Amino acid sequence: MNIQFPDILRPLMGKLTWRRNPASKVIYLTFDDGPVPEVTPFVLDILKEHNLKATFFCVGENVNKYPEIYADILSHEHKTGNHTFHHLKGYSVSKEEYLSNVKMAAEYIDSKLFRPPYGRITFSQRRALQRDYEIIMWDLITRDYNRTLTTDQIMSNIKRFSRNGSIVVFHDSVKAKNNVLNVLPLAIEWWKSEGYEFESL
Repeated sequence: MNIQFPDILRPLMGKLTWRRNPASKVIYLTFDDGPVPEVTPFVLDILKEHNLKATFFCVGENVNKYPEIYADILSHEHKTGNHTFHHLKGYSVSKEEYLSNVKMAAEYIDSKLFRPPYGRITFSQRRALQRDYEIIMWDLITRDYNRTLTTDQIMSNIKRFSRNGSIVVFHDSVKAKNNVLNVLPLAIEWWKSEGYEFESL
């Protein structure tokens, strides 16, 4: 998967949000696939230490399992978004099944933001969801879920591809635990040293 989907190809995907306010030196931190007890509370601690707000795209099944952690996300004044109930890959299921799964997640996640798992979504799914949601993609995906990548490799990609208005994806998932908890503080410090500010979506 590309770290940064080419700008020239983004319009071909339809009206999706990849980046915000390119004129402003702002980073939008986002986290996918939680909440889970092994990772999310530690991510929240890091964000609290730096007094930053982020956006968590939550899997409905995880919110159902760990409502207290989801409540913690909200109590820390972070934003949340819908990431389907079962982390579905849009290309693998019908429009009806996909929309039903999003609706199931919406029973637990009160948000008008949606991110398709894996970034996979069909034209018909997208068109239907855009009646109710802003569909958020990303400008930079850290690939922290890839256990073969080292902290230095992920930081190198962050330094290379960060830019004004970047929507950045980390993962508060078990698979990404070591990378996200190691990289996130380093990335925040680097962005700050470069003069970036932070906002939630």
